[in-house]
Amino acid sequence: MVLTILRILILYVLATAAVRIMGKRQIGELQPSELVITILLSEIAAIPMQDTDIPLLNSVVAVLLLVAFEIISSVISMKSRGARRLLEGNAVTVIRDGRIDQKEIKRLRYTVDDLLTALRQKDVFDISTVGYAVLETNGKLSVMLKPDENALTAKTLRLSLPDPGMPCLVISDGKVIREHYDDCNMNDRELKRLLRAKGLAVEDVLIMTVDRDRNAVIVEKEKKI
Repeated sequence: MVLTILRILILYVLATAAVRIMGKRQIGELQPSELVITILLSEIAAIPMQDTDIPLLNSVVAVLLLVAFEIISSVISMKSRGARRLLEGNAVTVIRDGRIDQKEIKRLRYTVDDLLTALRQKDVFDISTVGYAVLETNGKLSVMLKPDENALTAKTLRLSLPDPGMPCLVISDGKVIREHYDDCNMNDRELKRLLRAKGLAVEDVLIMTVDRDRNAVIVEKEKKI
């Protein structure tokens, strides 16, 4: 029992030191290679904790080798742009001037819901106000609004504006999301009217959001050639 506790303590200290040596990034900011190393460290440290017949030295050597590999790869990435692109990938622009690059989000297997969630986390609820949105190599979305969206606000002009409510998603990738109707005072009849005014069918729409005042933002699917 004492031996087991001692092994766990040694591995805990070693794993903690290894993570500290590799850097102080949050889990959500890890590059792919760093995330793989972190997962491997936890697995290697866990095996001898469960099986005391496995020599502790084997795990210690494996952890040290992983840390050494991560440090070496980090140094190479700092020195070589090509190596950095290979290990970390490239940032990708997924929105330009309010228009979604549908080919890129499909290539990245990044869903419409993923994109809308990331925008809301940046306090952006209307895609048409986005100048550029870049999906970084760590999976986070960086957003720059259009210049005219950053100019004057109601607060700076000391104006009191009515609250139209948060736009709700009523069509996602050609499918109607009826459970959101109550949030924006919508129904099937009104949805058809808004689409008919644009000459569109439900299956033609990638994203459609509507606020309580029935102001709609529609992103059409790209036509297949």
